[in-house]
Order: sequence, then C-alpha cells, then structure tokens
Amino acid sequence: MAKSRTVYVCADCGGTTPKWQGKCPHCNAWNTLEETVESSSPAAAAHRYAPLASASPVRSLSEIEARETPRQPTGLDEFDRVLGGGLVAGAVVLIGGDPGIGKSTLLLQALASMSLTTNVLYVTGEESAEQVALRARRLDLQTGNVNLLAEIRLEAIQAAVSEQKPTVAVIDSIQTVYSGELSAAPGSVSQVRECAAQLTRLAKQTGIAIVMIGHVTKDGALAGPRVLEHIVDTVLYFEGDTHSSFRLVRAFKNRFGAVNELGVFAMTDRGLRGVANPSALFLSQHEQQVAGSCVMATQEGTRPLLVEIQALVDSSHAPNPRRLTVGLEGNRLAMLLAVLHRHAGVSTFDQDVFVNAVGGVRITEPAADLPVLLSIMSSLRDKPLPRGLIAFGEVGLAGEIRPAPRGQERLREAAKLGFSIALIPKANAPRQPIEGLEIWAVDRLDAALDKLR
Repeated sequence: MAKSRTVYVCADCGGTTPKWQGKCPHCNAWNTLEETVESSSPAAAAHRYAPLASASPVRSLSEIEARETPRQPTGLDEFDRVLGGGLVAGAVVLIGGDPGIGKSTLLLQALASMSLTTNVLYVTGEESAEQVALRARRLDLQTGNVNLLAEIRLEAIQAAVSEQKPTVAVIDSIQTVYSGELSAAPGSVSQVRECAAQLTRLAKQTGIAIVMIGHVTKDGALAGPRVLEHIVDTVLYFEGDTHSSFRLVRAFKNRFGAVNELGVFAMTDRGLRGVANPSALFLSQHEQQVAGSCVMATQEGTRPLLVEIQALVDSSHAPNPRRLTVGLEGNRLAMLLAVLHRHAGVSTFDQDVFVNAVGGVRITEPAADLPVLLSIMSSLRDKPLPRGLIAFGEVGLAGEIRPAPRGQERLREAAKLGFSIALIPKANAPRQPIEGLEIWAVDRLDAALDKLR
C-alpha cells in the first residue's frame, strides 16, 4: 500500500526539505517553502520519473544529420514572429500574463486558424465548455474543427490527447490540472511540477506541440516552481495595461528561435489583431514641438522600433530629489545624471527627474542612454529638440558615446517614418548616405549637447 509523507517544497527552485524552515536550504530564498504531500509508492515513482525518451547509443556529433525543423504557422503573424516562425512538433510552450490580458483569446484565435488545416485540441480547466463557446461566438471565429475538452484531471487529458492525436494542444491552465497519483491540491508546487513534466514527456514522445497557460504572481513572474520554466522549450510573457487596447507578447526563452522578440497586438471587439507598424504606437502626436521629448530607435529582437522618451525636470521641494523611471532602469538614470554633471557640467542635485517610455514599452538596452540625456536637457532648458530628430547610443562613465548593435536597421526605420536628423555614435555612422536623413555622428557627450545648442 502506498504511503504518503509531508514535505516542504520551495516555490522558487523546487527543492524539497522534510521540515519547514524560514529560508530554503537550496536557493536561500526566504518564506518560499510550501507544505505538500508526496506518495512514496515505488511503482508511482518509477512511472513518474521515467525518461522522456528511450535510450539511444552514443554517436559522434558529426554523424548526426542536422535538418531544418518544420513549423506549424498559427495564422497570427505577430505570434509566429515571437515563436520564431511557428510551432515546432513536440515543442512545449508556456505563456503567462496578468488575468484578463488576453491569453485565452489569443490561443483560441490561433487554434481556430490552425483548425482549417490540421487537428487541434483545446483543454479548458478554468472555464466551462459553454463559456469558451460564447467567447468564440463573440469573436466570430470559425471553430467547427476545434475539439474542446473541459477537464482538469491529468490522466484524462493524457488519454484524450493520445486518442485524438492533435497537432497542437492547448492547456488552459497548468495550475488547474492535477494528477491522481499525488494527494496535493491542484495548483500546489508538486502538482504543477508533476503535471508539466508529464505533459512534456507526452509531447516529446508523440510529437504533439503543447501550449500551456500559466498564472503569474503579483510581481508578474510565472507562478509555481522555477523548474517549470526549465522544463518547457519556450517561455512567453503577455504584457500590457488592461486599460489600454495594446498588448505585447515577449519571448524570454526559446529553444527554436531568437529570444527578446516582440509581438504587438491591438485588442478589438473581434479579438486580438496584429499591428503592422508598432512604431506608431509609441510615438506621441504633438501639434507643436514640446520640451523634454526625444525619439529613440530601439531594437527588439530582429525588429527596430521607434519609441518616444519623455523627461520632466522640476525643482525639488524635498531634501532628497526624486528619481523616477517608467519603462527604463532606475539605477541607470542615477548613473547618467552623474555622467551629465561630470562631463557636461550640468547639475541636477536640486531637481526632481522623471523619465517615461511612451506606450508602456520596457527598454532595457543601453542604447537608450543618449535619448534619455537629451530629453532631460531639453526639459531642463525648456527648449524643444529639433523637429525630426532621432537618437540612440550608449553613454559610458567617461563621457564617451558607444555604438549600438544593428545601427543601419535603426536608421533605415527612422528614414522610412520620415525622420530627417539622426544623432548617433560615430561608430554607427553609415558608409553610404541614407536618403532624407542627415547624420550627426558624435563620440563624446559634450559634443552631442553642443550640436543642440
């Protein structure tokens, strides 16, 4: 007879310990241990930890034939861009996002499109079959070939997938699925880890692409053990403000494509629609030039984007002036203000500085340094930057302007959208002139500011 025992599992690393502790002994995280019950049945353990594939002989790497992996397009161009061209047979994709952001809508639209050419299965554990049907009717989707299963028991889901043999299966969501071999409640660390491992094993053995929807914590990270992200092949995050109509899908891990790719969608009454020109979303429309605004050319994966950086510099009425950023790194702003003081002689020790990336986009690359400083100087002087100006470049601690990768693509995107002046690092200066774009190439911060006097 199977015996059960109580263990404590870390929600961050998945490590187990027999007794509760304030700090996880494996990853040293505080207050992450959760109580769960594990079965000690030898047969269940042998089945649970069976290898994902049968043993194969050792071969030389040069003897293995490398071939291009075929992909299944989802019918949504922006979604395919983030995936790397489509879904790969046997791939396991985990997509997370805030409640109500549009995860289920996106995947239902993708399945409806793929059902015209292949067999698909939608497994819903959070909603009833009638609720899913109402959503499909509201979105006016052709779902006659979409197979639907309302089930949360893992063994029943595995049997249905093995019987239907779909090309793509969606699990909505992994936190609601539970295995009868474990006595823990659905959504617990052990259940999420076990169900994800079993579904991954099924995908690798049958070649079925499985897409799992995952819940997120209040901090925006995927809920469940950290090992969940290591099990799957691709991790996608659905971002955006629920009060805005625009949604961003970003890849943070992809074994079959590039990471940091960005897909842009607009939420309409007919569901999510891909945005062909996302740069227009992040540029404010001003009737006249305003101070404190600078447009930068950033790179998201293989796509260049134009984003407006806004800054507001105001006199501080507190002993400690505020430094606040939205969409940018706060610590980097403090460093840039120190560089501005040391190498350009501009002091902001008695000023509050606020910097914002328009449109809710997050910019992590250092090429935003120069546009941030230009927008700060424009607000401090209360003088707008020249009309049609675009900038990018990393600013070093010595005051030098360092080059940014893929500078030519950024410049071509700016010229296509009608910008006439580009203030860029000297190392990014194009060898051939770009029609309609005047290049201001600089190598020092003081030289860049002198161009704008």
